[in-house]
Amino acid sequence: MAPSWPLKRKTSPVVINYLKTAFRNLLKNKGFTALNGLGLTLGIATCLLIVFYVMDELSYDKYNENASRIYRINNMIKFGGNENTYAGSPAQAGPTLKNEFPEIEHEVRLIKSDGIQVKKDNQYIKEDHAVFADSTLFAVFTLPMIDGNPATALKDPHSVVITEQTAKKYFNRADVVGQTLLINDTDAYKVTGVIKDLPAESHFRFDFFFSMSTLSDSREDSWLSNNFTTYVLLKKGADPARLDAKFPAFIRKHMGPQLQGALHITVDAFEQSGNYYRFGLFPLTSIHLRSSCIDDLAANGNIDYVYIFSAIALFILLIACINFMNLSTARSANRAREVGIRKVLGSPRKYLVAQFLTESVIVTMAGAVLAVFLAWALLPVFNTLSGKELVVNSHLFGQLLPILVAFVLIIGCLAGSYPALFLSGFQPIDVLKGKLSTGFKGGRLRSVLVVFQFGISLFLITSTLVVYRQIKYIQSRDIGYNRDHVLIVHNTETLGNQSTTFKEEIKQLAGVDNATLTSALPTTGNGDYTALFEDRSLDQKRAVHSQRWSVDEDYLNTLGIRLKSGRDFSRQMPTDSNAVIINEAAAKQLTYANPLNEQVYAPGDNMLKKINTYHIIGVIRDFNFRSLRQNVTPLMLQLKQDPGALSIRIRAGADVPAILAQVSDKWKGLSPNRGFAYSFMQEDFDGLYRSELRIGQIFLAFSTLAILIACLGLFGLVAYAAEQRTREIGIRKVLGAQIYTIVSMLSKDFIKLVVLSIVIASPLAWLAMDKWLQGFAYRVDISLWIFIIAGLIALLIAVLTVSIQTIRAAMANPIKREKTD
Repeated sequence: MAPSWPLKRKTSPVVINYLKTAFRNLLKNKGFTALNGLGLTLGIATCLLIVFYVMDELSYDKYNENASRIYRINNMIKFGGNENTYAGSPAQAGPTLKNEFPEIEHEVRLIKSDGIQVKKDNQYIKEDHAVFADSTLFAVFTLPMIDGNPATALKDPHSVVITEQTAKKYFNRADVVGQTLLINDTDAYKVTGVIKDLPAESHFRFDFFFSMSTLSDSREDSWLSNNFTTYVLLKKGADPARLDAKFPAFIRKHMGPQLQGALHITVDAFEQSGNYYRFGLFPLTSIHLRSSCIDDLAANGNIDYVYIFSAIALFILLIACINFMNLSTARSANRAREVGIRKVLGSPRKYLVAQFLTESVIVTMAGAVLAVFLAWALLPVFNTLSGKELVVNSHLFGQLLPILVAFVLIIGCLAGSYPALFLSGFQPIDVLKGKLSTGFKGGRLRSVLVVFQFGISLFLITSTLVVYRQIKYIQSRDIGYNRDHVLIVHNTETLGNQSTTFKEEIKQLAGVDNATLTSALPTTGNGDYTALFEDRSLDQKRAVHSQRWSVDEDYLNTLGIRLKSGRDFSRQMPTDSNAVIINEAAAKQLTYANPLNEQVYAPGDNMLKKINTYHIIGVIRDFNFRSLRQNVTPLMLQLKQDPGALSIRIRAGADVPAILAQVSDKWKGLSPNRGFAYSFMQEDFDGLYRSELRIGQIFLAFSTLAILIACLGLFGLVAYAAEQRTREIGIRKVLGAQIYTIVSMLSKDFIKLVVLSIVIASPLAWLAMDKWLQGFAYRVDISLWIFIIAGLIALLIAVLTVSIQTIRAAMANPIKREKTD
């Protein structure tokens, strides 16, 4: 067998020649190289940022070693015309499931704390990331323990496991097992374990894990409540679908007797009336992107946005590739003589194809390298827009390197394939006869690609306008209560009996109109308690599934909630302890023609045999106490103490900083060692739609980039079209043609293409955004003016881009041009 080195010596000069020729051509045409390089750099950098985002979103909870076998028990309920899915389940669901189904290896329950005060030195620090958990927590989830025994850490009452960062925060070290934490000034918890900080890619992130055995509610045998988030770890080989199919019989066995005791209705009758009560397994790795349950442990992402951003990345990359193809084929006249000479000298077509692909890959490689640095530089800005904490480390770079190499090869070959085949296909005889100097007019494919480019750009502009209009609608819509100038002081329950004193002192401050003491607020999600109640017929089939909130007599006035009929609560009316105020949605589901002064009946707090009777004293107008993605559901207000938070109505025009300082002083006077935590209701409301606001900002950024990349290509095409018609422009000027005539001649073909892209892209944008708006119960209509504005924006940008080159070409001296030629 012949040695391989002679073959290498033979082929090496060919490769070197390709590279030399490629670099020579690229340097000779600096403008072309710069335009293509800039377009590819922006396109690849944008793709990399979106890849960062998508990889992060798809990686949630996959740090768990058994992630594929972990499921959450969801609770689906339809009752009284309302359908809801809860992330919680009954207290005994987890342990009972484990005992009755051998497919389940372990189960663990979590129940979130509304917020705690932790003592450090002589001060109390508010902590929001706290949860009660079963001792099986570490058997289900992969939470590496630095100090302590995971098998026993949460077995004993009043024990707590904390994260490493929390340990250092309170003790300045991580080896703190055996230390004590004082919680809410009354409860002492022994630290029995320290775990590593939870990854950012976790659907829950807690700093304190208190032992579930501390809670008496964890031993409650009520199957009609769903306060506990329950996870199960299935055994290897277990079929989740088969386990799911066993749940109806399980529910009938355990929930049936209590349903009959509370509502005097059998499970069969309950289901025959169109209602249902179901359990379902929900995969752990799907929670972050696919769960929108009530009582989710934290705000989740949205799989639709992953799809949308992935599509945007693809579109922007295609725009950059189209630029390369358009500019390369537009320069066909400049390369025609080179191709003709090469073919006359005997160069095979495959060598010409290889030459043009080499140039394409070199430009793409340079663009990719610059894109990496640009993406790294823009990452902090992108983190701000997306709310992420993405960092480029060796692990991430190792994952992205193959993607980047793939980008270079795919984009280089994709963008260079058509120009390579197009240019290498020139016939020498056609070149000599000058049949190839047709410029832009001869490129039908280029026309299609320009339409595609600006169609994508218009799609993104339209989407951005719709998203921002929906956000504006959310922010300005009358939602039934007044969230402006409302200061919320949190954790007032820690004041104990002094919480009422605190409220009365605050009401006396100048600039304060009113104050209400309750944690049941429409912007916080606290006080989200469900209840069943019936009318006088006691017909369980017509029972109303409602929210039940505990409020005081100042609630409606402080929040600006309007009464439709009846009266407000009053402490001077002793019978108001058994009175309720309902909203319009609840009134519609009751059979009463006029619900005022009528009675409703509800099971007792333990949902068992006791029946409570309430009389209706008022009906309030519906207000959105949940997200605008959901319709207003029935609500019942009770006059009952709930000192969880104090909401303060500040008079319009008052000095808010001064009032805030006075409220803080009052707080410190009553509780000098507890931290003063507050927020404004408007900010809390905006937080409910922070994801939509971020989506709008990201759309705006990507739309701008798409337009910029498309305009770079259009700019280059116009430049080459003008260059190839230099002699024609000169002759027209000599014959007296005006500048605007020449500008119009050069521009009209491009403007027609942009108009065509508007016509094609507008219906597609309408379909996509209409589907997105379906996720909101309250939404804007997609008006015609949105498409008109989007079209005008795209057209204006295109006209400006074209005009820069055409005016420059039209104003050039024809004599100098002729001499140059």
